[in-house]
Amino acid sequence: MSTSPRPGNLDPAIAARLKRSADGLVPAIAQQYDTGEVLMLGWMDDEALHRTLTTGRCTYWSRSRQEYWVKGDTSGHFQHVKSVALDCDADTLLVRVDQVGAACHTGARTCFDDDVLLRAAD
Repeated sequence: MSTSPRPGNLDPAIAARLKRSADGLVPAIAQQYDTGEVLMLGWMDDEALHRTLTTGRCTYWSRSRQEYWVKGDTSGHFQHVKSVALDCDADTLLVRVDQVGAACHTGARTCFDDDVLLRAAD
């Protein structure tokens, strides 16, 4: 039996603005705050966003494990939140973080380094 993400303690004014997927999630792009480097994409429900906003550490909903996870709790590769923004359509979050160590579960700095489909010509 799987657990679904659940409504949480998120400020109702913020919760009312979010446009979630059918499974109640919003994509959250993690970006290095000082360089602009895109690090990873995770998923948040209302409770994960509430925890992220109130603790200053990124909390995501794991679709594969069906549980919350705080980035860095097991790996030591923490994401310290600098800011959180909602895009113009209210369906994507941009979380600007100070990344400690690798962001990708493979051990790479970013999840977007290894499989470049198009690179700008010099």
